[in-house]
Amino acid sequence: MKRVDLIFGERELDQMLKSLEKAEVPGYTVMKHVTGRGPERVVSEDMEFTGLGANAHVIIFCEQDVIERIKENTMPLLNYYGGVAYLSEATNL
Repeated sequence: MKRVDLIFGERELDQMLKSLEKAEVPGYTVMKHVTGRGPERVVSEDMEFTGLGANAHVIIFCEQDVIERIKENTMPLLNYYGGVAYLSEATNL
C-alpha cells in the first residue's frame, strides 16, 4: 500500500479534490488550515484570523496502480499554484 501526501494552498482545495475524484482515488483525508515552516522560515500568525496563506493537507492511501492517475491529475495544479506531493510506503498495523 502507498501513502500520498499533498500540501498546497487551501484556495485550491476544491480543484484538487475534483482532480482526485477524476483519478478515481479510493478515498482521502483533508486537513484544512495547515501551517508550518518552509523555505521562508516564517509561520504566519495572521492565518488564524484571515485564513490568508493557509494550506491544506490531503492524505491518500491506495495501491500502486492508482499512483500514476493521481500524478497525472494533481501535478499540473501543484506546478501551477505551488505545493508539494510525497509518496511513501504504508503498512497496515
